[in-house]
Amino acid sequence: MRQGATALEGEDNVTMQQLMETTIDGDHSALQQALAASKADQDRVLVEVQAEQTASQNRFQDDLEASRANNEELRRANEELRRDLQCIGEHTTDERTPPILVRASPMPFSQANMDMVIPTSFMVPKITFIGVEDSEAHITAFHTQMMISGGTGTMHCKLFMGTFSGTTLDWFISLPDGHITSFDQFSTLFKDQFIVNQAPPPVSFDFFDVKQNQRVPTRKARGPDISGPRRRLGA
Repeated sequence: MRQGATALEGEDNVTMQQLMETTIDGDHSALQQALAASKADQDRVLVEVQAEQTASQNRFQDDLEASRANNEELRRANEELRRDLQCIGEHTTDERTPPILVRASPMPFSQANMDMVIPTSFMVPKITFIGVEDSEAHITAFHTQMMISGGTGTMHCKLFMGTFSGTTLDWFISLPDGHITSFDQFSTLFKDQFIVNQAPPPVSFDFFDVKQNQRVPTRKARGPDISGPRRRLGA
């Protein structure tokens, strides 16, 4: 009996050992398969990365070549434009417009007016004309102040010019040198230049809105009788 039990135990140990070896072999085989699969995945990822890098390098090379081609085209276009401009400059050298000569110190007054020295104690007019006011009214205001201050016509020319500003001064400077010889001439030129600023004279239809007071007779509304007292017949 004891020998039979021992034989059975020996068989069980052998079976267990075989089972363990089979399990170990299976795990080892599965591990090898897993390692092989992982290595295959790594190889696939490496191939994809290398392919992406190659494609990126190819795109960069293509962009670089396109940029070089564009730069070369721009260089040729600039060279052609430079040659065209040079040819235009050569053709227009003889037809160039002469420069406009600007007077260094324009002075429309005659030499007599220029030689007149205005005393420092003389009262300078306190009026200004910028080109939009009534020219006739400006001359009247100037004459009024000159009646108080006095002075000669030559002095009036310089003093009248001192009232100019803005576009009026530009007009005065544009006159030819030595053109103004007297104040009468100066004032006439001034009025003719700015005649559009003068107020228009009243016309008949301006009086249409004038109404007579009902309490005032028409004879009185016309104003006082300045013909003098009437003489009686036979007086």
